[in-house]
Amino acid sequence: MFLLQITDSAQRVVDSMRNMPINTLPKQESLSLMDLVAKGGWVMIPLAILLFLALFIFFERYFTIRKANKTESSLMIQIRQYILSGNVDAAISVCKNNNTPIARMLQKGLVRIGKPIKEIEGSIENVGKLEVSKLEKNINILGIIAGIAPMLGFVGTISGVIRIFYNISLAGEINIGLVSGGLYEKMITSAAGLIIGIFAYIGHHILTMMVDRVILKMETDAIDFIDLLEEPTR
Repeated sequence: MFLLQITDSAQRVVDSMRNMPINTLPKQESLSLMDLVAKGGWVMIPLAILLFLALFIFFERYFTIRKANKTESSLMIQIRQYILSGNVDAAISVCKNNNTPIARMLQKGLVRIGKPIKEIEGSIENVGKLEVSKLEKNINILGIIAGIAPMLGFVGTISGVIRIFYNISLAGEINIGLVSGGLYEKMITSAAGLIIGIFAYIGHHILTMMVDRVILKMETDAIDFIDLLEEPTR
C-alpha cells in the first residue's frame, strides 16, 4: 500500500507538470558575445585595441607582400633579350613598368651597366636590402602583440581575483553570486588575451614566410642578372 501511494503521488506530479503552461516554466538566459565582452571588464579595452591593430597590420602587410611577389615570369627573359641585343634602355623601361621590388632591384643594376661587376653587384644588394626592409615594415609589431596580449589577459585574471575577494570582504560571507562576477572577468580576459596572442603569433610567422619567399626570388634573379652581365666576357 505504501508503494502504491508513492507511485500515485509521483504520477500526479508528472501530470501536473505536463498541464503546466509553457510560459510559466523557468527560462534559461543566454549570453551574447557583447555581454561576455562587457563582463570582461576594463582589460577588454586594450585587448580590443591590440586585436584591431593586429588585424590591420596583418591584412595590410599580406596584400602588400603578395603584390610584391607577383612578378611577371617573363621579366628576366625580356631583360636578357634586351641586354644581349644591346638595348639597355628598353630593359630599364620594362623594369619601370613592372613596379615590383625585384624589378626595382634589377633596374638599379641596369643603370650601372658599364661599371665594374662588383659595383653593380653592390648596388643591387643595397637596393635589395632596402626593398626587404620595406616589406618587413611593422611585421615585428605582430610579434610584440603576441607577447603582450596574453599578459594583459593575465592582468584581467588578477583583477578578477581581487574583485572576488573584495566582494567577499564587503559581504562578510561567501556565495556563488559574489564569486561569479570575478570569475567572468577572470576567464573572459584570459581567453581573449590567448586568442589574440595566438592570432598575432600565427600572422607574424605567415608574413615572415611570405617575405622569405620574396627574398629567395630576389636573390635568384640577382644571381641570374650578374651571370648575364658576365656572359660576354667569358
